[in-house]
Amino acid sequence: MTESVWGGEQLDLDAYLARIGYTGDRRPTADTLRGLHAAHSASISFENLEIVLGRPVPLDLESLQTKMVMQRRGGYCYEQNLLYAAALDRLGFALTGLCARTRMGERRLRPATHALLAVELDGERWITDVGFGGEALLEPLPLRDGVRARQGGWTFGLVREDETGSWVLRTRHEDGWFDLYAFGTERRYPADYAVFNHYISTHPRSPFTGQMVVQRPLPDRRSTLVGRQFTRTRPDWTHEVREVAPEDLPALLETEFGIALSATEAKALVTFHKE
Repeated sequence: MTESVWGGEQLDLDAYLARIGYTGDRRPTADTLRGLHAAHSASISFENLEIVLGRPVPLDLESLQTKMVMQRRGGYCYEQNLLYAAALDRLGFALTGLCARTRMGERRLRPATHALLAVELDGERWITDVGFGGEALLEPLPLRDGVRARQGGWTFGLVREDETGSWVLRTRHEDGWFDLYAFGTERRYPADYAVFNHYISTHPRSPFTGQMVVQRPLPDRRSTLVGRQFTRTRPDWTHEVREVAPEDLPALLETEFGIALSATEAKALVTFHKE
């Protein structure tokens, strides 16, 4: 197999598909893309625990497979979308890396550091992103101005913004549309993500260097753990919010987010949140 930029030839595809519980068609079709995206999103939670535990965040495929497939951990956008990209590549999809500026309802200009993917299928381009976190897409979206899609209990849309020339991914909140991020179509590569990853995982102004952030988007709920505050949101916009005791964090990570820590990691996490 010829070596590709996304490393599909290095992936243990059977192990990855077993990890996300995908047993469907492996041909590079729109149905396969939807199935893979949905299965990955439901199975591998967003998390930044390596940073909290004082460890580096390697992006080589061997490390990503060890962490997210073998150890059944999660990851943040670069980790998740690079693992997912390797699977898409291995299955024969034509894909491109992209980069977005996170908005989360605000219009202030943030750096373009969020990684997402685009896939070409039957003459149409789709965006697919398994690494955004709590309000993430559950399935791909066709890259069309004005497109809307109901995914589980949530509604998403894409618009082309005239003043910036960017595409904007939005989700529907109870009081209207909420911008998640804005992105362009310039091609990005794993080497670009390595640079962004260094900033996000080490810079004191990064949102991920000072606190734990764990998120899981599902069709019927969105679960978020920021520091010790746990929030569960339902599609009818009811919220459950509670503070979690440090010693209860490892159990919550396992039951709510599917993240099982080793005894050493659990002890370090509890200690971090007691200081």
